[in-house]
Amino acid sequence: MTQPPSNQPPGGFGAPQEPNQNPHQGTPPVPPVPPQAPQTPPPAAPGPYGQQPQPGYGYPQQAPGPYGQQPPQQPYGYPQQGQGQPGYPPQGQPGYPQQQPGPYGQQQGPYGGYPAQPGYPGAPTPPPSGGGGLKGRTGIVAAVAAGAVLVAAVTTWAVVGGDDEKDPIAKPTATATSSAAPKPTESVDQGDGSGDGDNGEDDLNAGRQAGEAKVNWLLKNDVDLPRNGSDVFGPWIVGDTVVKAMYKGISGYSLSDGSSKWHIDVPFELCAAPANPSANGVMVFGYAESAKDGAKCSQLQMVDLKTGKAGWKKAVPKPKGLFAFSDNTLSISGNTVTVAGTSSAYGFSLADGRQLFTGPTTGCKPFAYAGGSKLVAAMDCPSGSTSKKSHAVGVVNPATGKPAFTFKLETDWEVDKVYSVDPLVVSATQREQKKWTIFTLDAKGKLRSQIQGGKDKFAPSCGGGFVIFGKNLEGCTGVAADANTFYMATETSYGKPNEVVAFDLKNGKPKWRSKAPGEQSMTPLRMEGGQVLLYVDSSYDKGGAVATLAPTGGAPKIVLQHPAATAEIENSFYSPGYAYGNGTFVVASGRVSATNDEAEKQVKTMMAFSK
Repeated sequence: MTQPPSNQPPGGFGAPQEPNQNPHQGTPPVPPVPPQAPQTPPPAAPGPYGQQPQPGYGYPQQAPGPYGQQPPQQPYGYPQQGQGQPGYPPQGQPGYPQQQPGPYGQQQGPYGGYPAQPGYPGAPTPPPSGGGGLKGRTGIVAAVAAGAVLVAAVTTWAVVGGDDEKDPIAKPTATATSSAAPKPTESVDQGDGSGDGDNGEDDLNAGRQAGEAKVNWLLKNDVDLPRNGSDVFGPWIVGDTVVKAMYKGISGYSLSDGSSKWHIDVPFELCAAPANPSANGVMVFGYAESAKDGAKCSQLQMVDLKTGKAGWKKAVPKPKGLFAFSDNTLSISGNTVTVAGTSSAYGFSLADGRQLFTGPTTGCKPFAYAGGSKLVAAMDCPSGSTSKKSHAVGVVNPATGKPAFTFKLETDWEVDKVYSVDPLVVSATQREQKKWTIFTLDAKGKLRSQIQGGKDKFAPSCGGGFVIFGKNLEGCTGVAADANTFYMATETSYGKPNEVVAFDLKNGKPKWRSKAPGEQSMTPLRMEGGQVLLYVDSSYDKGGAVATLAPTGGAPKIVLQHPAATAEIENSFYSPGYAYGNGTFVVASGRVSATNDEAEKQVKTMMAFSK
């Protein structure tokens, strides 16, 4: 076995094989090997479609890898695909990756995300849309080549590692208007028998059994959308309000009864949103600079999600130079919102929109950020060759944009997604070889470990918006991390339970695994209260559920069991996004579209459950 380069993680996931799956899908990491000893990736297996709209990844092939293979999904580019559309098996079912239908094939976003994810394997989902998580399913990969049009493809990816192969990681070196009493944009059925005749399902709680949660409300679309429909950003829960954004409007609804609390209009179509708002509920949305086809996503609008008040607005400086064609992706960390694309990167104050920094113009240049408790930058570095890629990742100061450290990957390995900013867990892919790996760095930017997935297939869902020539780094579901452990769900297969595998961040080796209940599948959403917060997917006849997993393993503990009587509705949301807060779980469609105006008004857009 060849010793990996210094600072390189020992083995990883394997190379995907078959066209059709997400880079993240496929067989997971190779079997554990002694520290610093590379492993040989498991043979790739052909993979189905997997998850759909996961962002990006234009790798049509699939391998045994992480992602698993699922039937290709739809949507957009990278968003995740979620649940079923009429005529299709429930997309929300295990095995179906989530994807977000997006304008471009996936827009939204943004996996995140597969997010508006650039064309990469990993991509959610993303959020749903913007920040929403998508169902963890194998997804379709939208292939995006520089300077080329997005191509939909599905690929299964395996985590790579390797005996005689070089490890992937290298050593470090318009005017918005708002109203407090918004115009009603969606009809609400509170499930009390006084609804609007939702196909005879007026009383959504009529069949509720003992121990099951109640349906707080169900919303249907009442927005006149363009012919191709629109992606949805969100949902986000802030206090007693749940927020989502779509087309040219941002709306806040009561978490308890779904009534409209506020609404904000923007002049042109929304095109970007961070995965999550700031700690105090502030969000910045990106919208197009005009109504023209191909208009740049360059206008920013700050919104206080707690009050529904529109704050500052700003135009992002126009990029210059030969490669000034990237769409922008947004991220929030501390008091900063970042805007980044392939040709430029900026940081603005959340408080007043003042520009805090501009990304470097020489050396390693950030092309995307992941936010949260820390700000992480993915960077494109000089390689000395037009045919070679050189990427790096690092933690940067959100007030100045200056990196605390920079960790370079091996040539032709690209930063795909950031699954966690603290601890720092990064997904990387090698396009030509259809390989995928996950590695972790310590607080000083030194290689900590590389995840060893063995023969399992994993399916992170990174939907959240489709971005052309841009890349959302965050917004993935199906993964979570605490200080010492990384949790990742295996791919889903209709009618069969999947598992969550816990990996030790000290050495990348599996510690334990937990199986989903019944014949359902489960998707890690995030860490909460020291536990892994999970969504258990619904099926045609089984309601979904909110559950937790202890960091020591064991069976998942159901926190909120959704009613079986409304399982078909819960399972019908397309490329869904999720939010959980104040004891309430919200599922929202990742895209709204229909064949005609009447059908458009019947599309179910958001649903809430609580005890």
